[in-house]
Amino acid sequence: MKKQLMIFISLMMVAMLVLAACGGDEEPTPEPTEAAAELATVAPAEEPTEEPTEEPTEVPTEEPAEEPTEEPMEEPTEEPEVEAEPELTLVIWADDTRTPILQALAEDFEATYGVGLKVEQVMDINDQLPIAAPAGEGPDIFIGAHDRLGGWVDSGLVAPIDLGNKSADFVQVGLDAFTLGGELYGMPYAVENMALFRNADLVPDAPETWDDLLAAGQALQESGDVTYAFALEDNGYKAYPVMTSFGGYVFGRGEDGTWYPEDLGIDSEGMIAAGQWIADNVEAGLISPNANSGDTAQTLFAEGETPFLMTGPWALSQFRESDVNYAISPFPSDGQPFGGVQGFMINAFSPNILLAQAFLSEFVATDEVMTELYVTGDRPRAFAPVLATTEDPDLVAFGEAGANAALMPAIPEMGAVWGSWNNAVILTITGEDTPENAFATAAAQIRDLLGSDLTGMVNVPGSYQAAAGCAGDWDPACEVTVLTEGDDGLWTASHALPAGDYEGKVALDGAWTTNYGVDGVADGDNYTFSLAADGTVTFSYDPETNILTITGE
Repeated sequence: MKKQLMIFISLMMVAMLVLAACGGDEEPTPEPTEAAAELATVAPAEEPTEEPTEEPTEVPTEEPAEEPTEEPMEEPTEEPEVEAEPELTLVIWADDTRTPILQALAEDFEATYGVGLKVEQVMDINDQLPIAAPAGEGPDIFIGAHDRLGGWVDSGLVAPIDLGNKSADFVQVGLDAFTLGGELYGMPYAVENMALFRNADLVPDAPETWDDLLAAGQALQESGDVTYAFALEDNGYKAYPVMTSFGGYVFGRGEDGTWYPEDLGIDSEGMIAAGQWIADNVEAGLISPNANSGDTAQTLFAEGETPFLMTGPWALSQFRESDVNYAISPFPSDGQPFGGVQGFMINAFSPNILLAQAFLSEFVATDEVMTELYVTGDRPRAFAPVLATTEDPDLVAFGEAGANAALMPAIPEMGAVWGSWNNAVILTITGEDTPENAFATAAAQIRDLLGSDLTGMVNVPGSYQAAAGCAGDWDPACEVTVLTEGDDGLWTASHALPAGDYEGKVALDGAWTTNYGVDGVADGDNYTFSLAADGTVTFSYDPETNILTITGE
């Protein structure tokens, strides 16, 4: 991080502490007076007749002397720091794996920088962030995978990050994953991809082709050593290495790395061919006909029910605790797994963006912290100094398996793919539909979603939306609260609402990228309005001034 940034933040902190200390001189006078008076009149007056004369002597001379002299001197210097803590406390949202690690750093960070650190475990960050951030209830920093980046950037939820000279310490694939439109939006800390796990006691050598894999599994099945030749999980991400072996893909991509969402490959010949291969081997009894979840498939492997499983480093802890002698290798037939990058991102609505950036570049991006994240997380580091010292054979093997990995598309359109694609995989495994029809239906559904254009939408997302009929509050794409253009050039909408206090602001194009608050200020403060009784609220937006007028009846 640039020295100027640290100097700025230091000066800001010093200034706030000085102001707080100056305001603390008004409170000391009454506190010692009241404390001394209470101790002198209450304690000695009731106890002397029954207790020896020593206690009345000690209580008035020692306790009143200590409390008036020590408390007034300590409280004015300590209390201002407590009062300033909310403004100098960073809030981080993390999952169950990273939360304990970051919580352990809080004390050291506070001691080093004089800034509080609060780490909250949030399991559904992807769902909660779009709601909480615009409402001012989100974190300063959150952890997530790069594939969501396009949607978050498009919605104006993440702020750019400048790592300065620290950029050289990160592997290029990590930086590329969090770069969009030439801007860096995340600080990577780990890379991940799937690999092929095999039971080395049953299959000493890694298979070179999928036919080799099935032949080995079938021989073990026929001898009664395993139940299934191959365990397959129930979603597109987990099945992707098989699909790429047959030529399947999600989106087309140019030589310069540009994704082409109009070139959707979910119903491509390669994807359908892979689906047919899966269906044929389910019918042959080599693959389980159940749509196995990750936990179920991992249990089959750990208990010796199958010799092969495609999964990621998240399964290592379970297998290390089991009796299975596992080995990790690249996928047969040059199958490509998805490459994913985990990183820290900054909430664009945070009031502490500079402080959050300082925390990431000066505190987290260090050998000590990155090593701690590495030891606990079972992921190869995106931080080069730590990656260079990695000796864990499992993580080295994952790195080899991911050498040909394809970065998961970090474009908003990727969000429209998962549901329908996963459903096609499940229908294929269970035999409820033919691969050709299942993947064709999925592709049609995805194209319908991609065809919905929110450009030109004028909306007033806010805390009233659920009451107005939206699925939730602070949704810039909710069609219920869309404003319509009148002949006078103003955009208006009216809603019947229950009595209460509400907030809102203007958002354009179904996202937070362009939004206007009080007085038409871009990214400005929320408008507030109240209804003393149930009634109707009317919004009127002037695109010339970007000012929103709110009236209630």
